[in-house]
Amino acid sequence: MSYFERIDGSAFQATHHVSGGWNTSEQHIAPAMGLLAHVVELDRDARRSDNLVLGRLSFDIYGTIPVDVVETEVRVLRAGRSIELVEAVLSHRGRAAASLRAWLMQRYESAPYAGTPLPRIPPPDEMRRWDPSSAWPGDFLSSVEVRRAQAQPGRAGFWIRTGHALVGGEQASPLARAAGLLDLANGMTVRADPRSVMFPNLDLTAHFFDNPDEEWIGFDTSVSFGSNGTGVTSSVVHAASGPIGTVAQMLTVRPR
Repeated sequence: MSYFERIDGSAFQATHHVSGGWNTSEQHIAPAMGLLAHVVELDRDARRSDNLVLGRLSFDIYGTIPVDVVETEVRVLRAGRSIELVEAVLSHRGRAAASLRAWLMQRYESAPYAGTPLPRIPPPDEMRRWDPSSAWPGDFLSSVEVRRAQAQPGRAGFWIRTGHALVGGEQASPLARAAGLLDLANGMTVRADPRSVMFPNLDLTAHFFDNPDEEWIGFDTSVSFGSNGTGVTSSVVHAASGPIGTVAQMLTVRPR
């Protein structure tokens, strides 16, 4: 099972497993974000052999995407020996639907200095299973396993994993697979019932200072709504070793 099947060098067929929570005829944006990270890494590896690290991933969402064929395009915006800025765009029938701007950075040995004051969340086996399809429709939400410890609406720690491949028959990196789950942060501990209030995100920016695991990705998440129709979902991202980065999502909050 996979979220996408490759058609050619730049085109991918979305499978029904990407159908989203706001509208099941549209794609959940999370797998598309993973796909964009995947094509950036494939482009990097085709151009150079030094395996630059994706330190920042900044996604913008331009509109909804039907469960259909999508096209991808990658270009280098700022070339460099040790740091470069790369952009990937995902389109449907000629219309840009989402983009990723990623900073790629040279690897250095910094293990002697590694550490963070960010607090750790409990591991997955210390949290209860939670079924996201109890709150959200769509096949994508049914395709993931969630363990959650909710403190209050809009505040929780949780872990997510999926047994689905990002692209059928292709080995995606742990980072690309993690990127394909990051957008779920906004729906795993809601402040308001999504049947009465909509709060889709317009963007997602992730900063990684260490590597994701192969399987589980953890989140320490807070959701905030303002009084003017805007909100922010903020998360510290975890691997088994502890915090490895942060994610922020800008929300548009409006009654249904």
